Amino acid sequence: MSGHSHSHGAGGHAGGRHRWRLAVSFGLIGSYFLVELAYGLLSGSLALLSDAGHMAADVVALGAALVATRIATRSDPTGRRTYGSYRAEVFASLLSVLLMLGVAVYVVVEAIGRIGADAEVSSGPMLVVGAIGLVVNLVALFLLRSGAAESLNVKGAYMEVVADTAGSVGVIVAGWLVAATGQPVWDTVVALAIGVFVAVRAIALGREVLAVLGQQAPAGMEPAAVADDLAAVDGVRDVHDLHLWTLTSGMHVATAHLVTDDHTDGHDVLDRAGDLLRERHGVAHATLQVEPVGHVGCDKLGW
Repeated sequence: MSGHSHSHGAGGHAGGRHRWRLAVSFGLIGSYFLVELAYGLLSGSLALLSDAGHMAADVVALGAALVATRIATRSDPTGRRTYGSYRAEVFASLLSVLLMLGVAVYVVVEAIGRIGADAEVSSGPMLVVGAIGLVVNLVALFLLRSGAAESLNVKGAYMEVVADTAGSVGVIVAGWLVAATGQPVWDTVVALAIGVFVAVRAIALGREVLAVLGQQAPAGMEPAAVADDLAAVDGVRDVHDLHLWTLTSGMHVATAHLVTDDHTDGHDVLDRAGDLLRERHGVAHATLQVEPVGHVGCDKLGW
């Protein structure tokens, strides 16, 4: 006897609920990027240019995140995407990671190349543009913060803005140090620090993205504990072939085989097991196979 319980759809889609926040942040940061790039070229500041480069990565990442939230909820006329297109958001997060790493490597290489070289840096534009950028980034952080706790896609965009906020602070600090000491080397030192900071944040986010793409058990969910809870359901004698993974943020999936005693009501076991997974472990989409104790078909599974 087999059965399944499921619950999915756009209404439960974490990224879609925060699409407007991504759209506003995209507009703010896209506009500011043009300003920072222009003043970075005029001032000759590597810190300003490195932050502008990261802003460019932000624009792409936020745009990808916006597109991903739309793709994730679109219908599938082919019928081949049996899990929908929700993974689009995870791939958008991966793009954010790659962009952050690329910008970090570029900034570090440029900073090392400037060590010992003469460079003219205008501190005035650095201070003004850095201050404007800090305000823009703080507004974007405020908009994205709540969504970052629910959606890996929004979190990727949020982490980009966190790195940008640090970059804006770095630009202000670099501008102040250059103005106070007359030594342009501070611009290079701060740019190097920004690059390292961005790389560390990108690696942390990348680990989360790879965990989802690798179909690991969701963070905070122990497969052994889930198996024990299912085995404790009345009438269940054994649990095997248990799989747990995350489709996209907030959408955990489980499959399992439940071996039951003779004369056990399989429908009752199925209902109680589904309720347990949903209420105790946050798994809204579970496919459960209920097997009588004498069933032997599972020994034919190849993997």
